Amino acid sequence: MASSADSTQPPREQRIGPVLRRRSRIQRGTMDQHLLDSRQRSAEYVHEDPWRVLRMQAEFVEGFGALAEVGPAIAVFGSARTAPGSPDYARGVEIGRALVEAGFAVITGGGPGAMEAANKGALEAGGLSVGLGIELPFEQGLNQYVDLGVNFRYFFVRKTCFVKYAEGFVVLPGGLGTMDELFEALTLVQTRKVTRFPIVLFGTEYWGGLVDWLRRTVIAEGKASERDLELFHVTDDVQEAVQLVSKEAADGGRRGI
Repeated sequence: MASSADSTQPPREQRIGPVLRRRSRIQRGTMDQHLLDSRQRSAEYVHEDPWRVLRMQAEFVEGFGALAEVGPAIAVFGSARTAPGSPDYARGVEIGRALVEAGFAVITGGGPGAMEAANKGALEAGGLSVGLGIELPFEQGLNQYVDLGVNFRYFFVRKTCFVKYAEGFVVLPGGLGTMDELFEALTLVQTRKVTRFPIVLFGTEYWGGLVDWLRRTVIAEGKASERDLELFHVTDDVQEAVQLVSKEAADGGRRGI
């Protein structure tokens, strides 16, 4: 019987920073998991934390170095579960293409679905297509339309790079990860940790319930201000989305994160 090494199927892969692991060398868990898992709070683990700080520092250095010359760029977020051929996927391709035509590079999370769609549109339009990937227990890897890719171990380092190198965000329909990026950006703008930059939610039907909840519950109960609804725009029109991020990016310039 042929061994697994002789199989015609490609082996499972795991990429952790510059390291490639296959088969029995694949590690369980992620760096975020090892850092945050309270079950591993032993005296021995505490002594390892200073070394983890150096690894985090290295991720910042590598990320900043790779992205420093990207130029004006817009980050596009959306669900990894968006199916190719679906309306949301098609809109992602259109948005990626239109952003390049407006003079921007396109930055996504580098994964499949809506991220792949935006990268595909950017590449087809002849622009710079960037992917900022993340180490996950279920390995996805960067999609084939990424020209410049950086893989991160830690979510917070990756999110810093998104905000630092994007002039604005376009947010396609997505799940918890998409909302995490959205509310991170809204919080930074609301608290003036960064100079205001455009945040566009694409898809009025999809995002309408969230906007209604913010207005009728969060703002109505005094947990946010009516002015906070002005921190973002909602649209179904590709050209309007591009015009909104283009105008505000030009007015606001770079932020000092």
